[in-house]
Amino acid sequence: MKLSDLIERSPDGEVLRLWLERIPYARFLGIEASITGGDVLFKLPAQPMLVGNPTLPAIHGGVVGAFLELAATFHLLAKMEQPVLPKTINFSLDYLRPTRVQDTFARCSVSRQGRSIANVAVAAYQDDPNTSTATARVHFLLADYD
Repeated sequence: MKLSDLIERSPDGEVLRLWLERIPYARFLGIEASITGGDVLFKLPAQPMLVGNPTLPAIHGGVVGAFLELAATFHLLAKMEQPVLPKTINFSLDYLRPTRVQDTFARCSVSRQGRSIANVAVAAYQDDPNTSTATARVHFLLADYD
């Protein structure tokens, strides 16, 4: 089954797992997703291979960025009435504090979705959902760009 076939299905825990399995880097990082309280919650499980700064230790900033971009993409797909594969136009990331080597979560919100452009805000956190380790804003192209 192709990813484009999967996005036609209503997202539940199983569909989210299938979506993430189709992206090699998401599979490599072990990203998980679940529906909690009617919203999608993403999880990046702690793994020693993710360490970018062994002195702290902290997860590599590139891994944090990739996690947030993937979370924003799949959150948008899950929220679209008629899903199309979004294309990232712009990605802006703010590192707020070290992302320690422990399970990291991401929550997203669609700021605006038009016919051809969508804006998604995403925040990563670890212990406390109110204390973000990083935030990002992503702009997507929604046009059919076969």
